[in-house]
Amino acid sequence: MLRKFYIKNRTKILRFFIISLSFIIIFLAFPNERKFRYEFQRGTPWQHDDLFAPFGFSIYKLQDELQLEIDSINNNVLLYFNQDLIASENNVTKFSEDFESEWANLLKEDSIKRKNDPSYKYKPYPNKNSYKVYFQNITTSLEFIYQTGTYDPSEVISYTEEKEYKLVFLKDDNLVKTYSRDNIFTLKTAYEYVYNNFMNSVENSKDKDQIVAFFKKIGFERYISKNLNFNKEKTIEIKKLAIDNLSRTRGFMQAGELIVGKGEIITTDKYRILQSLKTNYEQASDKNSLLLIRLGSGVVIFLVLLILLLYLKNNHKDIYDNLNAILLIFIMILIFVGLSALIVRFSLFNIYIFPLALLPFILKIFFDERVALFVLIIVISIIGFIVPNGFEFVVIQFVAGFSAIFGLSKLNRRGQLYISAASVFIAMSLMYFGIAIIQEGIISEINWIDFLYFGLSGLLLLSAYPLIYAFERIFGFISDITLLELSTTNHPLLQKLSSTAPGTFQHSLQVSNLAEAAANKIGANSMLVRVGALYHDIGKTTAPAFFIENQVTGYNPHDQIAFDQSAQVIISHVTQGIALASKHNLPQQIIDFIRTHHGTTTVQYFYKNYIKKFPDKIDEIETFTYPGPKPFSKETAILMMADSIEAASRSLKEYSVTTISDLIENIIDYQMKAKQFEDANITFKDITEIKELFKELILNVYHARIEYPK
Repeated sequence: MLRKFYIKNRTKILRFFIISLSFIIIFLAFPNERKFRYEFQRGTPWQHDDLFAPFGFSIYKLQDELQLEIDSINNNVLLYFNQDLIASENNVTKFSEDFESEWANLLKEDSIKRKNDPSYKYKPYPNKNSYKVYFQNITTSLEFIYQTGTYDPSEVISYTEEKEYKLVFLKDDNLVKTYSRDNIFTLKTAYEYVYNNFMNSVENSKDKDQIVAFFKKIGFERYISKNLNFNKEKTIEIKKLAIDNLSRTRGFMQAGELIVGKGEIITTDKYRILQSLKTNYEQASDKNSLLLIRLGSGVVIFLVLLILLLYLKNNHKDIYDNLNAILLIFIMILIFVGLSALIVRFSLFNIYIFPLALLPFILKIFFDERVALFVLIIVISIIGFIVPNGFEFVVIQFVAGFSAIFGLSKLNRRGQLYISAASVFIAMSLMYFGIAIIQEGIISEINWIDFLYFGLSGLLLLSAYPLIYAFERIFGFISDITLLELSTTNHPLLQKLSSTAPGTFQHSLQVSNLAEAAANKIGANSMLVRVGALYHDIGKTTAPAFFIENQVTGYNPHDQIAFDQSAQVIISHVTQGIALASKHNLPQQIIDFIRTHHGTTTVQYFYKNYIKKFPDKIDEIETFTYPGPKPFSKETAILMMADSIEAASRSLKEYSVTTISDLIENIIDYQMKAKQFEDANITFKDITEIKELFKELILNVYHARIEYPK
């Protein structure tokens, strides 16, 4: 019993399950906080009644004010160092030891030279005591640079970034003293200081060259090293502590105090208070209010989804009854709502980088502009409750989505996607610029980095190509890209049709031209009907000689078989075509054209001849009837009309306005009387327009002349 009920109501049950699951997921993504009921912008009048503080609350600094204070801390760079006193003492001591050693070596070398070389003339250095004057000069310089402090700038360059900074000395992790960087030695300036002092002291000495050579042999640079070690952890800790200790508030609002009056301009001070009230209001919630918030969220989501379903049921019954279509639409809704909620909740990146315009872009490819635009409105309405500055977000994303939809006429050229992406960027930028001018009043206050986010969003729109391909394979839809690929005559099936049944191939080309023009006339999918027309007769390749358009020798194989057998051969081109299309993995939408292009009509020629021969077998009409189904869309109905008219027009003996008009009227009227279009969403107005168009096109094909009165 349950199985029968499920089979009978399968579509309804699965559709209900998809919608219910979507409701639950969106409900869980909704925020638990209260939403502030008022919308306001800085520099604009307060449009609501006088607003009094409902409770006492702290007034928070605005984000830009707080950022200025943080920037001030970041720009006033304090770098913490630990002094290494041992390194200083070791360097001075080492210099003294090396001086004594080098002096002894000098005397020893001089003694050896005098002993071994009688001609060597000894020119003594100054005595050791007078020489120690220069030694003491260097020692004093070394002691001074270490007392002042020496550091390596390469250790801190990533923290300073060319900013002014100060050095803080620590001893046992306690503050000792703070210096400007100009008062501390780097390794380079320390060396220059010691060297220059030495050179100045020896400048007037008559033994300058010998003295300089002696001390250079010892070397200065070996005794100069940093005695200030950068304390990276302490530097980061102190900066973080300073930022954390910044006061986030600047005043307090008493309960009942007037915040802003109706019509009053919202100044920066008023804006700060309103933002603070909004923050406190949305954060203040107890258990009872949380339950009410969840109830309200459920009502909002339920109504929004209900509106979408009613729209689809009343305006797009084909989509409403198609489970794959419903599944695709709701999966798209869940993806974009869910990702938006995650981006906002975890602050992953700026919400405007997320390419929400992809949603209507993709839906337009598979459905139409109205469906894409309606779903976009539904989605941004939901996300507007999740993101900050919901009104601004909804307006900007609506313009972006609108541009994505109407910036894409047909996705039959690669450049069309780039044009659509550019139009999204331009639309978002212009709308944001307009809103920013209204809010700030001056251009200098606009946050220009947001335009970069809009550009990234436009670039991410280019990911539509792989997504469209994936959705085609998963849900069985067909895009203009695929149709464009199928429309080329290099496809194996069309090549086979051209070589084995050239008359049928030419017929198919003419039918595709007629059908495409008719589709454009009444607003149907012209690319789809064109491709369907190209493939609708591929089943004739299995027995091409049985179809009159391929008979060029005058031989007709139907003359050798019975009428009912001939009818079956003719009818079989539909089933053979379906088999060939399935074998070559043609999309189901194209196979539908093959299946429906004769509907449930009768092979009249063979049936009438059969009845003439066997009058008592008039009830055997099913043998001469195509299996159907009847056309069930505008596109399949157009193909049926175009196919019959193009084939019949070839048999006319005289081509004139009257004969062509009568032919078209008779064929389409017969199809209507046979109720072939009762399942298609095509109107009498559409059919009338198609008739007139076909008359004009057939006249042009056969160059029929208008009959002028005599």
